[in-house]
Parts: sequence; C-alpha cells; structure tokens
Amino acid sequence: MPIFELAALGAALTWAITGIISPAPAAHLGTIGFNRIRMSAMFVIIGTYVWFAGTWQTIPMDSMAEVMLSGLIGIFLGDTALFATMNRLGPRRTAMLFSLNAPISAVLGYFFLAEVLETNEILGICIVTAGVILAIMFGKRRGQLHKWESVKGPLWIGVLTGLLAATGQSVGSLIASPILSAGADPIAVSCVRIGIAAFFLQVLGAMPIAGLKIQNPLNMRIATLTVLSGIIGMGIGMTLVLFALSGGEVGIVSTLSSTVPALLLPILWFTTKERPAALAWVGALLVMIGSSLIFQA
Repeated sequence: MPIFELAALGAALTWAITGIISPAPAAHLGTIGFNRIRMSAMFVIIGTYVWFAGTWQTIPMDSMAEVMLSGLIGIFLGDTALFATMNRLGPRRTAMLFSLNAPISAVLGYFFLAEVLETNEILGICIVTAGVILAIMFGKRRGQLHKWESVKGPLWIGVLTGLLAATGQSVGSLIASPILSAGADPIAVSCVRIGIAAFFLQVLGAMPIAGLKIQNPLNMRIATLTVLSGIIGMGIGMTLVLFALSGGEVGIVSTLSSTVPALLLPILWFTTKERPAALAWVGALLVMIGSSLIFQA
C-alpha cells in the first residue's frame, strides 16, 4: 500500500487511541476547557518544532488565509464539536458519527468540486450511513453498564454535534488539500490550523460564561491525559492525515481514516472489559464496506 494510504490508516489508529484517552479529561474540564488546554499545548509543541525546522516558508503567504480558514472550520468547530459529542454519547457512538466524514467528503466534492458520484460511491454512502444509524440506535447490549455507553441528554443533540464534527473535518480537509498538494509542509500547516483554533478557544474561555470555563480544577493526571490526547490525536494523527492529503486523494484519505470505529471496538473491549454488542460490530463492518466502495469509485 502506498505511503499516503498507510499514513491515513495510521491517523485512524491514533484517533481510536485518542477516543480512549480523552473521555475522562474532557468530562472533567468540559468541552471548551479541555480543547483549549489541548490545542494551546499542541500549538507550543508543534510550533517549536516548525520554528527550528524552518518550514514556515513552505506555506505561501497568499494561501495563509485558506490554511487559517481550514483550521477554523476543521479544528476549532469540528474538533470542539467532536468532544462535545464524546461527552454526550461516549467514544463508540462518537467514532461512528465521525466516520461520516468520508461520505460527506464525497458529497461535498460532488457539489463544490464538480466530482462525479459513481454508482459504487453512492452505494457506499448509503451503506456507511446505514451502518452508523444501526450502531448508534441498536449497538448497545442490555448488559453493558460502562458509563461510556450512556447517553447524556437528548440523543438528537449528540447526533447533531457529531454531524457537525464530521462535516467540519471534511470541509477543513477540502480547503487544505490544494495547499498541501502544492508542496506546503504538513506539520507547518497543522501548526497554523491548531494555532487559529487555540486562539478562538482562548477567546471563548475569556468570556464571562460559566459553561465556557474550565469546569473542575486541573490536576496532574488530567493535565497529562489532556496533553497526551493532543500529542497522539493532533500532533501525530492530524499531521499524518495532512501528510496523506499532500499526496493522496481527499476521498481516499477520508475513507481510510474512517476505519476508526472498527479499530476502536477491540480497544474498548480491552479497556472496559465489556464485549461490544453484535450490532456495534455489524455497524462498524458496514462502515468499512461502504468506505471501501467509496474508495473504489
């Protein structure tokens, strides 16, 4: 398999691991507080690397606005919506909803890039969507008691934020793809995207609204998990997917990175000691089958 496709699969694995690391600090700090600390820490870490590597200049100045817009939509909106979904629906359902970024990318490519939707692609979109619905509505066994399988608040709100997260990821990728294909360094692009997200999260945190503040005191364990989540999910995962976009097609990269639900299930089984429901496996399998059809289109 070409290196760009391997990078996309590697990104999926890092996001599956992040799905296990993130729920505790995200619930403890709140969505905005968690993401603000996470993004700020990653901007410092990645920015230091890019500064010494001297790869800022690989991003043309006339493309900087597009890179920042990609970060605003893909990370500030998309990533914040992702963890809002995780706090409501848990990592399994969140991963299923996030996997919709593949069909969403295909649909957006049809409307905005004049890409033709082949029969296989349309069928794949339908299968992925069916798998997501199946896993969310019927993917929990009666005997599963772990808190990650609980739904907090109305289900429709969690589904809505999950769809926003998937759409944000797709739009952010579409915006960044031409710049990366033109030779911009993926790590430098990732740094700018994270930086713009961190800036707006800091603005939100400065507002006199209780829900936008850190919800509970920060301790060493929570801080470590938060930064580790950023290093694995953003520092490694997002850089891998941006590298994949630099030489691979947006639809293929999005498809391979949508294997997160299938990779996450055995990790959840090991972590929670609760076997996922049969329909959760079926839903993840349908996502993979549908994604493969989109890949072949």
